[in-house]
Amino acid sequence: MANLVAEGHRNTNTRLQRSDLLRALVSCTHGMHQCDALQYSATRCNTLQHTATHCKTLQHTATHCNTLQHTATHCYTLQHTATHYNTLQHTATHCNTLQHTAPHYYMLQHNATLCTLIRCHHSCHARRSYTNAMHYCHAH
Repeated sequence: MANLVAEGHRNTNTRLQRSDLLRALVSCTHGMHQCDALQYSATRCNTLQHTATHCKTLQHTATHCNTLQHTATHCYTLQHTATHYNTLQHTATHCNTLQHTAPHYYMLQHNATLCTLIRCHHSCHARRSYTNAMHYCHAH
């Protein structure tokens, strides 16, 4: 009888060991699923973190780009203004030169007119004198 009890105890022990193993296996499988889920979550978290960092970098770059674009626009405006200013300055200098030259031009024109009148007067006077002299010569 003791042998039977010992045999039955061994069977119970074996059944217990099998059910413990089964439970341990289920628990391990469940743990592996949890582990896989955690690994997936960690990978996804790292991806999101990388994406967020990339997004911040792009945002910083966009801000920098906008600043450069604003600066370039301002620079073009200043360049246009400077060109316009140089044109106005050149025009003003030209105008001052013409203003300075104009009185000399009018004086020269006036003198040329006087010269022409004097030449004409001398020419006419010389002809009259010649004509008078010829009359005088023929008369004597």
